[in-house]
Amino acid sequence: MEAKAIARHVRVTPRKARRMVDLIRGKQATEAITILKFAPQDAALPVRKVLESAIANARVKADKAGEPFRENNLVVKETYVDEGVTLKRFRARAQGRAARINKRTSHITVVVGAVEGAR
Repeated sequence: MEAKAIARHVRVTPRKARRMVDLIRGKQATEAITILKFAPQDAALPVRKVLESAIANARVKADKAGEPFRENNLVVKETYVDEGVTLKRFRARAQGRAARINKRTSHITVVVGAVEGAR
C-alpha cells in the first residue's frame, strides 16, 4: 500500500528543497522525520510537513481498507521537488534602473509505502 502527499506553491526554492528531499529518500519514515526535525535548514520544515501528511494519508488508507497500520513499516519510496511558479519582483537600483528579483516556489511530493514482506 502506498500513500502520497503533495504541497504546492511552497515558498522555498526548489534547489534548497531538493537538498532535504535527497536526505530522506529511501529511509524509514520515522527516521526521516527525525532527520528533518533536527536539520538546521529552513527547507526542512515544509518537507517534514509533507512527509507527515503522507504518513497520515497512509493511516487513513489502511483504516478504509481494514488493514493493520504500522508506522514503523513505512518507507519513503519516492520523493521529488518540482519547480512552481516564480513570483517576479523589482528592486530600484542606481540611475533609475530596476533589478529583477525572482521569488521561486516549489511543489514537493512524497510517496510512502510499506516494506515488502513486512507484517
